[in-house]
Parts: sequence; structure tokens; C-alpha cells
Amino acid sequence: MGKLFISEHPLIQHKIAMLRNRDTGSKEFRELIEEVAMLLSYEATRDLPLVDTIIETPITKANCKMIDTKLAIVPILRAGIGMTDGLLALMPTAKVGHIGLYRDPKTLLPVEYYCKLPSDIEERTVFLTDPMLATGGTAEAAIGFLKEKGAKKINLLCVLSAPQGVQKVQTMHPDVDIYTAAYDNMLNEHGYIVPGLGDAGDRIFGTK
Repeated sequence: MGKLFISEHPLIQHKIAMLRNRDTGSKEFRELIEEVAMLLSYEATRDLPLVDTIIETPITKANCKMIDTKLAIVPILRAGIGMTDGLLALMPTAKVGHIGLYRDPKTLLPVEYYCKLPSDIEERTVFLTDPMLATGGTAEAAIGFLKEKGAKKINLLCVLSAPQGVQKVQTMHPDVDIYTAAYDNMLNEHGYIVPGLGDAGDRIFGTK
């Protein structure tokens, strides 16, 4: 079973409180999402493999360690884009892919409408981003699409998560680790996380 990491860091919890505030405007909301994503990615990258390397310093040679894997950041459109720059701040050499999904009104199943990934995705450690892990349907489908394209090591990064979404991802993809800034206890009848922060996409892009 993949691990579930729930942040208890004071900086993240403070920023989550600001994100929840209905009076937080789009500009500040975008900045906070980016900052939370950056802090969360610090934890998500803790177990990256390292390789011993000899570095020539201005004084002498030094035995150092460097990351020994290629990285990829894959936001789920559209809200996942809001987390991308935060991850890139810590992983500037990572390549960025995108997955677009919509829910079929008849079957209610996620349907892929856009997928553009690095050509060597199978060689990369992937960080899949979506601010809200509610029912888990979108994340579960996106992980499935990544695996179909060859991705082997996938981490899911979310700002908020609910039990239903976590359970679905862990059941369908037990090899995927989930990193979340906060874990709320329920969904309402409309599938929104409670207490939540509203629709992350609308608040990031100011469309509501």
C-alpha cells in the first residue's frame, strides 16, 4: 500500500487557513496554492535516489550526492496547473506534461481529452498534481493513463484530500504515494470536500 503523507508543518497549515477563507482573492489564492505545492514537494522528494559524485570545489575535491533520477511534473487540467510553478521552483530541470479529463455526462466516467507527456516518461519519477482529491475518480483515471503511457513511479500531490478519494486511489493504485497538505473528513451531496475551500479551479483562475 502506498503511503499517505498528511502535512502538519506550521507554514502549510497557516497557508491552508488562508486558502479556506472565502475572502481570499484570486491573486493571493494562486500564490498560496503555489507556495503550498512547493512546501509539499519538499516532502514528496525526500526519498529520491542519490548517487555519489566527485565535485571539484574552489579548494579541493569533495564527495557529494546528486539526484539519480529524471523528474516529471504532470498537472491534471485545469486546476493542477496552479501547483506546477511551486514544484518547478524546487525541481527546475523537471519536464512538464499535462493530462486533461472530463466526466462523461451519461456514464459519469472520466474521459481523456488531452495528454501530452515527456517521451521518456517511463524513465522519470512523476509528480501528478491536482489541488483537490475528493471522490478520487479523476486522480485514479489520470494515474491509469500515466501507467498506460509507461510511467512506473508516480506520486500524487494534493492540497486537500477526503477519505473517499484517498481510499479509491489506494485501492486502485496501491503503488502510488499520496502527499496532501490537509485531510478533511467528508464530502457533501455535491461531491465537494467539507470544510474544504470551494472550487479550486474557479478560485485559481477567477472564473466564479
